[in-house]
Amino acid sequence: MSEDILIVALTGMPGAGKTTVANYLSQKGIPLLIMGDVVREAAQNDELEPTSDNLTKLMIRLRGKNGPEAIAHLIVNKIRIMKKENKKFGVVIVDGIRSMAEIQVLKRVGNVKLLAIHGSTLTRYSHVKERARSDVPSNIGEFDKRDRVEMEVGISNAIALADETISNNDISISELCERSFLTVQKWIQENGIR
Repeated sequence: MSEDILIVALTGMPGAGKTTVANYLSQKGIPLLIMGDVVREAAQNDELEPTSDNLTKLMIRLRGKNGPEAIAHLIVNKIRIMKKENKKFGVVIVDGIRSMAEIQVLKRVGNVKLLAIHGSTLTRYSHVKERARSDVPSNIGEFDKRDRVEMEVGISNAIALADETISNNDISISELCERSFLTVQKWIQENGIR
């Protein structure tokens, strides 16, 4: 498979707004793959309850067993299936990049552009509390602990090396979505995708 696929990889700390951006881009017709969903699928296969603690331990175990790029290999398999099923498939959003090792794996199947969504700790914690997911930390201390785990797996490097960064501290959801969409549209045009 050549670099005829544009992979828009989203990174950012938990609660920064990646999922909001990913869902918006998906509503605009761009296929979406979510790294966390792959971990949740693995948890389901292992018959683990999808709590924050269990998912974090599973992510670390998968990376320990298969390297820091373990989750990206699972995503690449999904991209290959999508391409096989649709020859005109040209762009995909991958939500939840946590390391540059994952980017290197994704580059094997496409041209990768990394978009970082940034938010302060308090902004992100308030966003996470609004979620109704089973893996929401119960307090700010648990949230800080989760942030430390994210930093240990290399997310800070991915954020620092992003092709574009959007700050989600003092903008509306619609502004965040529109800025992200304009960035992705620019990349689609640069990649020559119709």
